[in-house]
Amino acid sequence: MNDFIGSACPETLRNAVSSRAALHSHVRYLSSPAGGRVEGPRTGGRAPARPSRHPSGQRGRRGSDACAAVALAALLACGSSPVAGSTALDPVAEIEPFVMRMAEDHGAPPNETRALLMDAKVLDPVLEAIRRPAERKPWHEYRKIFVTGKRIERGVEFWREHAATLARAGERFGVPPEIIVAIIGVETFYGVHRGRIRVLDALATLGFRYPRRSAFFLSELEAFVLLSNEERFDARRIKGSYAGAMGIAQFISSSYRHYAIDFDGDGSRDLMQSPEDAIGSIANYLSMHGWRAGATIAVPAEVEGDAFRALVEQGIKPHASLASIRAKGVGFTMEAGEEEQGALIEFETKNGHEYWVGLANFHVITRYNHSSLYALAVLQLAERIRERHGSG
Repeated sequence: MNDFIGSACPETLRNAVSSRAALHSHVRYLSSPAGGRVEGPRTGGRAPARPSRHPSGQRGRRGSDACAAVALAALLACGSSPVAGSTALDPVAEIEPFVMRMAEDHGAPPNETRALLMDAKVLDPVLEAIRRPAERKPWHEYRKIFVTGKRIERGVEFWREHAATLARAGERFGVPPEIIVAIIGVETFYGVHRGRIRVLDALATLGFRYPRRSAFFLSELEAFVLLSNEERFDARRIKGSYAGAMGIAQFISSSYRHYAIDFDGDGSRDLMQSPEDAIGSIANYLSMHGWRAGATIAVPAEVEGDAFRALVEQGIKPHASLASIRAKGVGFTMEAGEEEQGALIEFETKNGHEYWVGLANFHVITRYNHSSLYALAVLQLAERIRERHGSG
């Protein structure tokens, strides 16, 4: 099934882990109050280890202890040499419950999953980065990162290089070329900066050592293992962002599995090397999340009075008719029906705030990255690229 994972110390592991049920039972015992261990860092929604389908009580525990002890010793002996600034996962509290869940839910061979996770590294820089994302910056600082002359010029070049593919994506999915180009520009500077962190390490770090979003990142680690097998990736070599996004389009593993498409017709969904597949997959992703062809994305607005504050507080998802937004002291120009739903979104500038009315397509862009800053950066970069592309 999984020759992408390979094996570390295969003979030792095969001999040591001779009884899956015994080892699983022992892991559950060590994780229980009776075993004197606290639960592992899988804090979101699922227990650290699933109940065994072959539970063992006190009888036979000595045998299971011996089996698990030998297996654990083998696992530790097979571990990779340490890397500066990193630590390994805990074989009992972290790796083994994940291995058993993958086996039970997906039929993944335990030895192969175990060997892969033994090779994962917990990286402190990843934990530092997740706590200070760019999206926490005020708009006037965030914009300067992404809406730049170089990104605009390279975007025009990318559009010209892939004009036929972008046109085909527009015809099939209704997404304008400039939006697709801008997303690739913001994500990876058109494929140049795809990330330097192993996706395996990023997801293992956040899944096991970042309790706030442990459940999400463990599910992404699960999806990454499955994806690597499905797409025949070497799971140890794929690199991406600190959050585990990868490729030209920076898809996370679950999005890759569900929304990536083969747009160049070569029989594979290759977001690592194929700009055509990246273009088609971005368009497909936006389409599947409700993109409306030809519809307005967002427009700038002016506000007066205090009534508009209630609109801002309701968030970025369209929730009020344009007519009701105007009635609360918001002025804007838009070619759309007054009953269409929108949201008033506030952005911090150097000297105050600016306001935009975002419609359904603006919200769709935030499905790619859950940030209004990101969506506005994509929109403004797209507009500049389109203007420059059209001017020759």
